[in-house]
Amino acid sequence: MQALTTNHSRQHLPTSVESIRNLHTLGPYGTNLEAAAYEWLHRRGIEGKVVLHSSLETALDAVPDNGEHALVACAVYPALHTLTFGNLHRLHMVDSFVMPTHNMVLASTGADTPRTVSTHPAPVALVSEDAEPRLVLSNSQAAIDCAAGHTEGCITTIVAAEQYGLRVLRDFGPVPMVFTIHQVCAVNASAGRAESVAALR
Repeated sequence: MQALTTNHSRQHLPTSVESIRNLHTLGPYGTNLEAAAYEWLHRRGIEGKVVLHSSLETALDAVPDNGEHALVACAVYPALHTLTFGNLHRLHMVDSFVMPTHNMVLASTGADTPRTVSTHPAPVALVSEDAEPRLVLSNSQAAIDCAAGHTEGCITTIVAAEQYGLRVLRDFGPVPMVFTIHQVCAVNASAGRAESVAALR
């Protein structure tokens, strides 16, 4: 019974979106998560900063636990459940919203039917059965790898395709997506409250 009481206290942490000023999410430039981060700040009327990382996992490792920072994720981000439940002591979902992604496209440096296609794991189903998918950490990285000649094509956003001078072969359009905001703050489990790392030391 005591365990149930402790778990209940964890669910009522005084986390607050009002203290968030820095959003950390997946880069490089041109990802859907970057667009979602700026959209969330706009909707909230917050003068904040968006910082791009190679993955959400590395982002979480880099940010302080003072409540002023949050990760922006999405419902289809691979292993989001692992990221969430593996960091209950410092990662807290405080908001979510629906927004269409950038248009998702198949692009290439010239090939009409690319045989190798760079793609983030989430949209890998958009790769033709005739092509070999090669997994990368983001839609933008897929475009970078394609432009560098590592693959003949990529599944990416229209923004990244244009940024890296790729030829769009097929436009899948925007995808309505759920984006989630995860505030980063340390938890004092015995008191059932959020604290900064400094306060815990």
